[in-house]
Amino acid sequence: MTVTRLPRPSIRVTADLVILTVRSGELHVLLIDRGNPPYLGRPALPGGFVRDGETLEGAAYRELAEETGLLAGDITLEQLRAYSEPGRDPRGRVITIAYLALGPELPLPVAGTDAAAARWIPVEQALATELAFDHEEILRDCLESARARLEHTTAAATFCKEPFTVADLRHVYEAVWGQRLDPSNFRRKVTNTAGFIVPTGERRFPDVGRPAALYTRGPATLLIPPLLRTTTDEP
Repeated sequence: MTVTRLPRPSIRVTADLVILTVRSGELHVLLIDRGNPPYLGRPALPGGFVRDGETLEGAAYRELAEETGLLAGDITLEQLRAYSEPGRDPRGRVITIAYLALGPELPLPVAGTDAAAARWIPVEQALATELAFDHEEILRDCLESARARLEHTTAAATFCKEPFTVADLRHVYEAVWGQRLDPSNFRRKVTNTAGFIVPTGERRFPDVGRPAALYTRGPATLLIPPLLRTTTDEP
């Protein structure tokens, strides 16, 4: 009996990066303009192919530096999930691993290698743009992951430059969730959550209004109880 051996499929792997930051009170995502086919000139998430002898994480940080000028010390990338739809990339069978990063008002990026340009774009504007590949789906998934993370962890504080006020922290939640929050209720929940924020004993004196207490990030990583989104807040 003759056994027919089917050819092994040629599969390549990429790393795509969803980098979120709050700029001027609005949630932004880092996009590039593709400098090479396919989708030449189309906005896309930063990313690229994993090279021989390279780890996924190594490829992600290399692409971050090459396409934006941001370095590993600027942000921490976290692996989110894989995307393996057979037709997602016109170049062939390509599986991508999405990485998510959150950071406080990150610097302006500098495009390089196969990126014609790199810039921060408001998330809602990016979602209304025709992105390359399946990057809209990846962005939506990572955005929901970031929103859920703010409910159950202290990740929102990573958006704030220390020291910060409770209002600064609330503005992060409002920007990421796309909801307005009641200041009094938010302050009560945040200050009553052990280890979320730590008072410095100092105050910020604005030009208008009352002085505001300043805080730093606390040791807690999980929010117990969670700080959940609602469906009744004014959008």
